[in-house]
Amino acid sequence: MLKIFNSLKREKQIFEPIEANRVRMYVCGMTVYDYCHLGHARVMVVFDMVYRWLKASGYDVTYVRNITDIDDKIIRRAQENGETILQLTDRFIAFMHEDADALGVLRPDHEPRATEFVPQMQDIIRQLEANGLAYQAADGDVNYAVRKFPGYGKLSGKSLDDLRAGERVEVDNAKQDPLDFVLWKNAKPGEPAWESPWGNGRPGWHIECSAMSSSLLGKHFDIHGGGQDLQFPHHENEIAQSEGANCCSYVNYWMHNGFVRVDNEKMSKSLGNFFTIREVLQKFDAEVIRFFILRAHYRSPLNYSDTHLDDARRSLDSLYFTLRDVPPLPVDIDWTQDFAARFAAALNEDFDSHGAISVLFELAAEANRQKSGELSGLLKALAGVIGLLEREPLVYLRAGPATGGLDEAAIEALIVQRAEAKKARDFATADRVRDELKAAGIVLDDSAQGTSWRRA
Repeated sequence: MLKIFNSLKREKQIFEPIEANRVRMYVCGMTVYDYCHLGHARVMVVFDMVYRWLKASGYDVTYVRNITDIDDKIIRRAQENGETILQLTDRFIAFMHEDADALGVLRPDHEPRATEFVPQMQDIIRQLEANGLAYQAADGDVNYAVRKFPGYGKLSGKSLDDLRAGERVEVDNAKQDPLDFVLWKNAKPGEPAWESPWGNGRPGWHIECSAMSSSLLGKHFDIHGGGQDLQFPHHENEIAQSEGANCCSYVNYWMHNGFVRVDNEKMSKSLGNFFTIREVLQKFDAEVIRFFILRAHYRSPLNYSDTHLDDARRSLDSLYFTLRDVPPLPVDIDWTQDFAARFAAALNEDFDSHGAISVLFELAAEANRQKSGELSGLLKALAGVIGLLEREPLVYLRAGPATGGLDEAAIEALIVQRAEAKKARDFATADRVRDELKAAGIVLDDSAQGTSWRRA
């Protein structure tokens, strides 16, 4: 029985889909004007794990993760680069897909772009006007009248009075209330614009997710996810827009993953502790990054450092050592079996991937102790459910750049040279070759079956 921590109710709740055996899930995706960073990686990997587990649990899942391809940052970056917005966004969407593919993230069922849903956004704004929740200001913008929506603040737990006094309130004399937010922006010279009943303009940020989610999943759906930073104001505003327009409940379960931190500081460009996925991939294998993200519970802070990534690599290596030393046999997962049942129980407890991975280490230890191909096969099968241990052991263990610049042919030749030296009892040469390989980032593993190698 799956339980989900529902941010809306601030507690774990038994998951009951709106339609039996069907799950509709929407996750806020990337704004595509730059390379994806580790915060994006966490969102992608966490909700990929959620998607995989829901499907493994027998649900028919429709997963939507949007792309924001129009906003102030995108417009400014395109102007700085001297290119069109489409050229900029197409390029960074391709880069985003490369990063996601490297991390083993499955493509969502739908990946809508905001610019494809402007008519649907206008429909929602018109309905909000009709319901008395939107107005056009003197500056031409169409704003949402926050104080006219009784439920505002129910997701974030913030009262209107607290928000009114808060630092995040934007002062704008054209608004009826400083808390009001923009639904439709009046066109500025040189910016892209669409025709509308309120004059040429473009959508505000929040309205796009209300339009895309309701168009692809319906006005009322099961799960909405995203980073913790989106809980307020973005997701709060989504609720106000969607429920204000459609007069029905919007989402049953809200999920928010924790921040990525660097040396216990929130990762941000302003602090200079900002890392793109591509930068980290230059130093660590993509599966190590995925493992690093999943071995922490999704709601907890994730503290990034090279030391933590090195520790994750050693831990993941040890699981691959089991598959290398105890070749796995093909198995069908019996979810009533002890290890499989505990693995499932962990994931059913609010997608506790940390607990599930702990079961994998217990299973690896038992497979090694018994030299059991069946248990090794179960290890591979269970890990595969959350997108881990899907490569051949030596392919993984040899992945990543060697610091000495040796290719595989050169490494194999040195291993042969070392073996011949040992056979001739020339141990000085054998040790020199071993040390040369070690200096190049290559570790040798000697066994009764011969010598294998892996990246350090």
